[in-house]
Amino acid sequence: MNVKQLFDLTGKIILVTGGAGNYGKCIAEGLGEAGATVIIASRNQEHLEKVAEDFQSAGLDVHALVVDQSNHDSIVALKQSIIMKFGKLNGFVNNSVSRPMKSYDAPIEQFAESMRVNATGMMDILREMGDLISKNEEGGSLINISSMMGMFGPDYSNYEGTDMGKSLPPDYFFHNAGLINLTRFMAQNYSGKNIRVNCISPGGLFNNQPERFLENYTKKVPLRRMANNDDIKGLIVLLASEAGAYINGENILMDGGLNA
Repeated sequence: MNVKQLFDLTGKIILVTGGAGNYGKCIAEGLGEAGATVIIASRNQEHLEKVAEDFQSAGLDVHALVVDQSNHDSIVALKQSIIMKFGKLNGFVNNSVSRPMKSYDAPIEQFAESMRVNATGMMDILREMGDLISKNEEGGSLINISSMMGMFGPDYSNYEGTDMGKSLPPDYFFHNAGLINLTRFMAQNYSGKNIRVNCISPGGLFNNQPERFLENYTKKVPLRRMANNDDIKGLIVLLASEAGAYINGENILMDGGLNA
């Protein structure tokens, strides 16, 4: 097969949760540019529809559907909507995250709420969407979006001279680490069903952070910058397309060499 065909996602239906967020929009854009029909989903319907309209104005086939990842009935309703509107699902980018816990000393109830969404809810939607992909004879791809913070402890020196990072939330490190190994479990779980399960662990995405933070962070990165909006696109398309047909059960660190 020609390499352009390997990366072509024309005719593929791909769901991106958290698709209106910073990384979510980059992911949805990359998949749409590769020819996929992209469904972006989260709780905020008004914001989702605005993002979808912007993509459509740019010529991309992007649609908005609402889901509350903490609610099983909402996840099942999303699954049914995909079946009714699109007839199948070829891929799912599991990108949604809730951040109720703001610091190490936050009430333990906030940790429990984080796990309800980011562990139980995430497992729920992965299982439901994996089931939907398995009904498709073409098979497909599940892509988890974790973080380098699921692989390494915090580097507090990045925050020196800023008001950031005085007390980082432990739940974020906890559930991202779990998601990496859940990826390996699910790759084995779907053996024989032509479903690949992989994970991406990005480093920091540039989002107009304070100048001192940028200086602290980027001097440790061999590429001397944070990730930009295009950096995740190629990797997402690789894992979603036939170009990545023999990549399975992997966690790919995308940090510009920060942890090399």
